[in-house]
This record gives sequence, structure tokens and C-alpha cells, in this order.
Amino acid sequence: MPYVDGFVVPVPKAKLDAYRALAETAASIWKEHGALAFVECIGDDVPQGELTSFPRAVQAEEDEVVAFSWIVFPSREARDAVNGKVMADPRMDCDPATAPFDAKRMIYGGFTPLLGL
Repeated sequence: MPYVDGFVVPVPKAKLDAYRALAETAASIWKEHGALAFVECIGDDVPQGELTSFPRAVQAEEDEVVAFSWIVFPSREARDAVNGKVMADPRMDCDPATAPFDAKRMIYGGFTPLLGL
């Protein structure tokens, strides 16, 4: 059964080009190690909710946009193996101080599809 990792992260508008470049590199690495799909989306209709919302969830600031991303794997076991290889891959060595987003405000998790894959 397929498995999905999902991510929501705030990205400074001024760093969108750098974020895209990092995402392109990450996508190729994840796919090389066995991911089936890697999708990156930038929010253009994500209103600030009164109680909850994507921007509130990641504490997005005025100069940031919300990125919503997911990676599809053949199974949970494949995901665990692929992620282990990706984290050991030296091309994924990213200094948090120079990353084009604040990883401390990233929300992520693994999901078993209920419908659609």
C-alpha cells in the first residue's frame, strides 16, 4: 500500500528562488532513492484563519508564504528505507542557518492513504 510523507513550511517570499532550487535537488535525490513522486506547492489562497489555518500552523509572518509538499512511496517500509538513504546522502547536507526556510516551524508526518492513490 502506498505511503505519503507530508510537509507544511513557511518560506520567506524573498527566498522563493532558493527554496525552489533546494526542492528540485531534494526531489531528484528522493526519487533516485525510490520515492514515486515529490510535489511542492506554494500557497496562493491560504487565508489566515481565526482559530486554525495553514499560516497559523507554521506561524507564517507577513513576508512569508506557505509551502505544502508531499512525497509518495510504494509502502511505509519503502519510505523508512528511502528516508534513511536520503538522510545519509551528502547532497542533503543543508545548514539550517542558510536554509531558505525555518525548519523549526515545519510541520511534517507520515500518512497512510485513505482514498485516491
